[in-house]
Amino acid sequence: MTRAMTVKNLYDKKVKRLVKFTDPHLAEIFGNAELSGCWEFYGIEKNGKTWCILQVAKDLSYNHKTVFISAEEGTDLSFIEAVKRAGINPSHKILFEEYLPIEAIIEKYNKRNAAEILIIDNLTMYSDEMKQFGLINFLEALPGKLIIFVAHEERREPYPAVAKLAKKLAKVYVHVSGLSGFVVSRFSKGGEIVIDEEGSALYWGDAR
Repeated sequence: MTRAMTVKNLYDKKVKRLVKFTDPHLAEIFGNAELSGCWEFYGIEKNGKTWCILQVAKDLSYNHKTVFISAEEGTDLSFIEAVKRAGINPSHKILFEEYLPIEAIIEKYNKRNAAEILIIDNLTMYSDEMKQFGLINFLEALPGKLIIFVAHEERREPYPAVAKLAKKLAKVYVHVSGLSGFVVSRFSKGGEIVIDEEGSALYWGDAR
């Protein structure tokens, strides 16, 4: 059993490593987020989820080893084109994987010198595995890593059930809608990532 902490103990507690952004706007809207636990990006189809998370991954890769597991779409031509649109080039520290079983992800990436950030697109592909393994068990098996899940949306909430749980556990989540990503963060006041200026303006009009 752990001991209760005094106020001084609490304030003196060592802060975990933080996520580092290069873009000042992203640093402001995500805040001083810890490099641990999980985040979630979710939204309906064709609203810019993949493009949004790729833009964030590109910036994260300047400071962190990042892996993008494209479990749903794979690495076919449409995904390659999305990577190109996001401005990702060989200088960025991003590795791309196709679908890997949960056990394989843990075995490959739970090492200290492995990637610090794992992006898993899409939770629908892992719904059955997560039911058996457990989302919390999965996160605990990858200590010192930030896991960013991507999920579909149904009735304005993440889908399927494991994605709803991921949102509850997430310290940051991003609702992607109308070619914009709306960030809710425990570490900041949040804000907006505009994925496509012209398309977002047409979608939202004066509502933004």
